[in-house]
Amino acid sequence: MMWRALIGAVIAITCALSPARAADAAFTQFIASLWPEAQAEGVSRATFDEQTRGLELDYKLPDLILPGRPATGAPSQAEFVQVPADYVKEGSIARLAGEGQRLLQKYRIALTEIERRSGVPATVMLAIWGRETDYGRYTLPYDLVRVLATQAYVGRRKDQYRNEFILALKILGEGVVTRKDMRSSWAGATGLTQFLPSEYYKHGVDFDGDGRIDIWHSVPDALASAAQQLVNKGWQSGVRWAYEVQAPAKLDCTTGVPEVTKPIGQWLREGFVPVRGQKLSAAEQAQPASLLQPEGIYGPSFLTTKNYFVIKEYNFSDLYVLFVGHLSDRMMSPLPFATPWSASKQLRTKDVETMQRGLTRAGLYKDKIDGKAGMQTRAALGAYQKSAGLKVDCWPSEEVLRSIQAAR
Repeated sequence: MMWRALIGAVIAITCALSPARAADAAFTQFIASLWPEAQAEGVSRATFDEQTRGLELDYKLPDLILPGRPATGAPSQAEFVQVPADYVKEGSIARLAGEGQRLLQKYRIALTEIERRSGVPATVMLAIWGRETDYGRYTLPYDLVRVLATQAYVGRRKDQYRNEFILALKILGEGVVTRKDMRSSWAGATGLTQFLPSEYYKHGVDFDGDGRIDIWHSVPDALASAAQQLVNKGWQSGVRWAYEVQAPAKLDCTTGVPEVTKPIGQWLREGFVPVRGQKLSAAEQAQPASLLQPEGIYGPSFLTTKNYFVIKEYNFSDLYVLFVGHLSDRMMSPLPFATPWSASKQLRTKDVETMQRGLTRAGLYKDKIDGKAGMQTRAALGAYQKSAGLKVDCWPSEEVLRSIQAAR
């Protein structure tokens, strides 16, 4: 009878462990199944085996879909949960601007040549580097290969990350960087200026001429690659990213969407005034621009050019672009925004999602439900406030959330 009890205990233990073991075995099998695709991309068998041997899932990453486990949910990226005053913090901007001024001199020869070739201002390149990795001082927390493998297996964008994983192996096989130095964000961006592996191949530049595109150690390569990415996405030479303006008192804040674009001169004729008496040339006034009010009718207002949206393709967040654009400006001028940020509060992600669903049901919002109060959400919110007889401020407050919930 004792041997039966012993077998029963072993079976019980095996059953208790089998889900995790099954998941790990399935993951190992999934990784092995990617070999033909990796081979087609030029990855050697030796590289594939070396980099995938002992590879494990990282269940702690955000944005995963894990059957039988609590959802890890959308990540709390600072760009999407902080109010502008907390994200575009004056102390951080001032510190990074001071360091940027020093780096402008240190890399002056390289930056001058990159700017000549690309049309992207040196200060914009440096601002991206400063925001992404604190000019290389910030050590990225994750192993890129493990991140991409996990996202390819249980992430929300499996097909995209499957390709990124294979391209990461290709980079390692080319010997440009070691696995130890190939650190990344939770979303798989790597290097001084934070590229996905596919972006490395699309936009990477060997500026220092050593035969390698090294965005991990070569500052000139990383900055030239960042500039090339902006150029490839439509950067217009000689055009500012945005102009801070004073908005007219009776402004309809629902016009603050990319679809409402007018020449800057027309915005000025409608009552918008450049701050601090700034005079715009005829060429500047002819530039098409959209209105951006990051805090609705509160805080600063901006007329954003095509280049604003080009930077936004680097990171799809208005606050990110404001940070990079303002940091770039501050390297040339000590002046903060002319209009201070208000003391507004940001709703939690799930509350913004609830708001977006209500606005969708009302036929006012057609974008994705993502819990991020961007341009489209704020404009739809303003339209709802109009229809409900509320104060129209285009800002997601608890008051308007309660109104939307009550209207169901």
